[in-house]
Amino acid sequence: MIRQEIISSIGNVSAETFEPLALRLFQYQWERNEIYRKYAEAIHRNPNEVFTMEQIPFLPISFFKSHTVLSSSEKPVKFFESSSTSGQIPSKHWVVDLKVYERSFLHHFIERYGHPSQYRMLALLPSYLERQHSSLVYMMEYLMKVSGHSDNAFFLHDFEELSKLMAKPCSVPTILVGVTFALLDFTEKFPMPMENTIIMETGGMKGRGKEPIRSEVHQLLTQRTGAVVYSEYGMTELFSQAYSDADEIFHCPAWMRVMIREVDDPLSVSNRGGRGGLNIIDLANVDSCAFIATDDLAEGLSADQFKVLGRLTTAETRGCNLLYV
Repeated sequence: MIRQEIISSIGNVSAETFEPLALRLFQYQWERNEIYRKYAEAIHRNPNEVFTMEQIPFLPISFFKSHTVLSSSEKPVKFFESSSTSGQIPSKHWVVDLKVYERSFLHHFIERYGHPSQYRMLALLPSYLERQHSSLVYMMEYLMKVSGHSDNAFFLHDFEELSKLMAKPCSVPTILVGVTFALLDFTEKFPMPMENTIIMETGGMKGRGKEPIRSEVHQLLTQRTGAVVYSEYGMTELFSQAYSDADEIFHCPAWMRVMIREVDDPLSVSNRGGRGGLNIIDLANVDSCAFIATDDLAEGLSADQFKVLGRLTTAETRGCNLLYV
């Protein structure tokens, strides 16, 4: 069955096997996901006429706000919910099997950074901790558990306590994951050398002034701490994450691919790079929808590398991304 094959392939998908898996998953989800099928039919796409990934219909991400996007008849065990400002409707990603999410984020974390047990893990995520059903909080809780370090902790607004912990000698490197506005506030009040530390910013200013350019954020955090600053690209509607190093180029896991759509013709999709709307294929979304047209403006550098350039002008501001201005 394609579902189990997809789940088993997370961690060992190759460039040669990705497209055949994606095409079979498209047919699987077209048959089982009523909302996705209706959308595909509305734009005149069906499995009998889809032979390449460029022809696969990508569901606008806004459908996660207005509909239950499921490709399974099983009862969901949980849902993840996006952040939202006043007046906005949050997205909901219904989860049939949490082990699929866990398998995806753990595999890719290990590929990029090594096993979590090699790190002390701290999370400065006030906007996520202040609400329920955050997929990022779930991921960090799981990684902290696998890490097993006695100092692992979440922080809401207690910057002084976090500064004391950062100053405490540690025998392993530290990963400090934080929402952008909180990292900026913390390092402004407690500038300090953070040796042997990776700062992982997840984006997000929550309406606190002008959205800064990501490179400016990284430069400021490095000046204040001396730490290496990376970024995570993730969202409620996806089970997989992309990570960037200091070069601001996001790298996808092998079971995730990016494509670029024309801004003036959203049904015109290419895997040859360029600039436009960001479409994502996430095979880990096997029980929801694996083919997502995001609201982000991006530059595709390869099938698995991209840069985020900002938001499309008609899109709502998301908490997990920085705007380029």
